[in-house]
Amino acid sequence: MKRKAGDLKSKKGNKIKNSRMQLVKENDIVQRVSELKSEEDHDANESKIAKAKKDLKRTSKTKFEEYLEMEMPNSDMVAQEDLELEKKLAKKLKVKGGKLRGDDDGLNILFEGFSDEEAVNHSLSKKRKKKKSVQQAIKDDIGDDSTIEASEGEEYSETTVVEIPVKAPSQKRRKKRKSLLQGQESDMVGETALSVTPHSECHNAEVASGEISTKALGMESSGKYVAPHLRSQTKNESEEQTRMRRRVRGLLNRLSESNVESITGEMATIFRSVSRSVSSQIISEEVLASCYNGPRGNEQHAAVFAAFIAGMASLVGVDFSAKLMALLAKIFEEEYLKEDNLSLRNLTLLLSYLCIFGVCSCDLIYDFLIMLSKRLTEIDVSTILTVLQCCGMKIRGDDPVAMKNFILCVQNRVNELKALSGGGEAKINGKRMEFMLETICDIKNNKKKPKEDTVQHTWIKKWLQKLRVEDILIRGLKWSKLLDPDKKGQWWLPGDIASATDNVEEVANSIDKEALEAQKMLELAAAQRMNTDARRAIFCVIMSGEDYIDAFEKLLRLDLPGKQDRDIMRVLVECCLQEKVFNKYYTVLAAKLCEHEKNHKFTLQYCLWDHFKELDSMPLLRSMHLAKFMAEMVASFTLSLAVLKTVEWSDPQMLSPKKIMHFRMLFEAIFEYPDKIIWNMFTRIAVTPELETLRQGMEFFIKEYVVKTNKKVNDKFKLAKKALNNTEGVLM
Repeated sequence: MKRKAGDLKSKKGNKIKNSRMQLVKENDIVQRVSELKSEEDHDANESKIAKAKKDLKRTSKTKFEEYLEMEMPNSDMVAQEDLELEKKLAKKLKVKGGKLRGDDDGLNILFEGFSDEEAVNHSLSKKRKKKKSVQQAIKDDIGDDSTIEASEGEEYSETTVVEIPVKAPSQKRRKKRKSLLQGQESDMVGETALSVTPHSECHNAEVASGEISTKALGMESSGKYVAPHLRSQTKNESEEQTRMRRRVRGLLNRLSESNVESITGEMATIFRSVSRSVSSQIISEEVLASCYNGPRGNEQHAAVFAAFIAGMASLVGVDFSAKLMALLAKIFEEEYLKEDNLSLRNLTLLLSYLCIFGVCSCDLIYDFLIMLSKRLTEIDVSTILTVLQCCGMKIRGDDPVAMKNFILCVQNRVNELKALSGGGEAKINGKRMEFMLETICDIKNNKKKPKEDTVQHTWIKKWLQKLRVEDILIRGLKWSKLLDPDKKGQWWLPGDIASATDNVEEVANSIDKEALEAQKMLELAAAQRMNTDARRAIFCVIMSGEDYIDAFEKLLRLDLPGKQDRDIMRVLVECCLQEKVFNKYYTVLAAKLCEHEKNHKFTLQYCLWDHFKELDSMPLLRSMHLAKFMAEMVASFTLSLAVLKTVEWSDPQMLSPKKIMHFRMLFEAIFEYPDKIIWNMFTRIAVTPELETLRQGMEFFIKEYVVKTNKKVNDKFKLAKKALNNTEGVLM
């Protein structure tokens, strides 16, 4: 009981001490407020009064502090010792008003605007409530014992004048944060009220310098840092273009074989959001920057970017790939002058894979190789090696004649270098040159195996095939055309009028002539019973083509929907039969179409069967053209003699005189070819057991109707008879 009574007395004594200290603080604050009211500057006084009111609020203690005081009866002594220690440290470190004094080392600038008040504001989130019972007890204690320990309260108040704690601000200040300048002004006012007067001038100078430095920092932070080599570029671009460039760069950094389809779709959306010229330029620059600055000679890296370019061209248009290749050629020439082998190899790999994925034809690659072979320096040799190792077998298969011309160009240049002095001989004897010549010989003799597509490349080609990448293939493009600074209009298209002439009158006259020719062509199509829009368009393309390649490309660009592409073969055969003199142009074009797509081959076969049914009513000239057309198609191995399986050879009643005349002209045209072609033509149907009836019927017809009337073909018939019995299928 005595112990409990002692504890109660000690607790009551602590409460009395706290109440006395609070009374002393209130008196001190009231005295300071009255002094502040007497000053001249009204604005500064208001801020000081607010500061004093905050100090008054801070005097109220929280529940946690009360609990600590109840547990620690000697807390006043400990707090006083801590304050004395703080004062000693402040004197040693020259701390005043929360700032370091002494030599200005520039550190105070970093802490401008971050006062103790703001630190407390961050730490205290909610204002704690006061207990009414505690307030009532404090008032009673103040009334009873107001004079017992006044000296202790005075000492405590003197020690706490140096550093007055600040309570968290009100809810309004918590919602609206003060700006940097407002924080500096409040700090300056608080320091003038609490600090000692001898240092006021020096403090004001520091505050002024702090304001100037913070303004300078604010000016610097308002503008973003831009690298020196990009400053000239960003000055000419708007903010929208800069954001677009940043977004494009982010997508390209994430580009890989697994997400090339999704990123291409996102990039196509970005491309359509702004003008075509701006988007083409930005995306092309970023693609080439990512590619030629990429990893050393990484074919996978180049293949992914080439697939991305092919997909973008399929989605947004062929002009995108054309402009990108023009920029690629320009950058290649710039890097060639710098002799940067890494960049040149990366750009060469990208160009090679653009050919592999069907963006450009082999014509551009051959022109590029011939341009390099004319110089044949060490860099040129390594570049030629890169192209040949990447797509050498592909371009050989696409155009063997061009490969032969390239090999002759290399041989001539090598002979020229051999004829030179010792420097040229050193170049010829280099290992890289020898390896290049060996690679060219292997490709020429078909000894080099073509690269097998990986699983990822197979998937990429299937994806590009779905996008109809064959429609965006640019043919007939030259390396010099890419570097031409005066190219205009749609320069990537063959036969572009605007790029070929600068005279407006000539362009207008040529357009007028083309309009007249188109009108005549439509009238001719109507006369040939081309009764649909698709047939009229096909007829005009076939009849107006400069050559079979031009007509083939234009037919592919028609993009006929559904089954309308079947009309191509029917219109082509009809045009051939309408000619007064047989023209091989139609057979070469038909063979090219059948090689491109098998559906045209089946359509041609059904078309010929339909014409076989009309032989009895067909004019002789038309029948002769049909026989020659069919002989050409069989001789080029586009069709087989199996197309004649619908003819009833053994039934004399079915073989009318007109049919006999037609098939007699057919076999006489076939026997005009060399023995090798005849052997191979008849051997193709010899290996199929189902065609035994056809073989017997053809042998009987040739013997009865062809050999008896024309003894000159007797030797050819014997060769054909042997080929029909060649069941092993051995070709010449």
